[in-house]
Amino acid sequence: MQEISFAVNGEYVELNQLLKLVGLCDSGGAGKVIVASGDVTVDGKQELRKTAKIRPGQEVCLGDIKILVTTE
Repeated sequence: MQEISFAVNGEYVELNQLLKLVGLCDSGGAGKVIVASGDVTVDGKQELRKTAKIRPGQEVCLGDIKILVTTE
């Protein structure tokens, strides 16, 4: 499993924007499509809210990619 560490600048980052910022898709709109497909989990639970607020300490997974969200 590939792990990516992402440092949040601020209190949170929206899920679709996180997928874009780590390079898993080309745009926030493409991120929304990925989230809507049901393939994304946050802390082990399926997440369907495209703009869910992802905060430091949370773990987002898409396929075999794990994104660890940290503070800046």
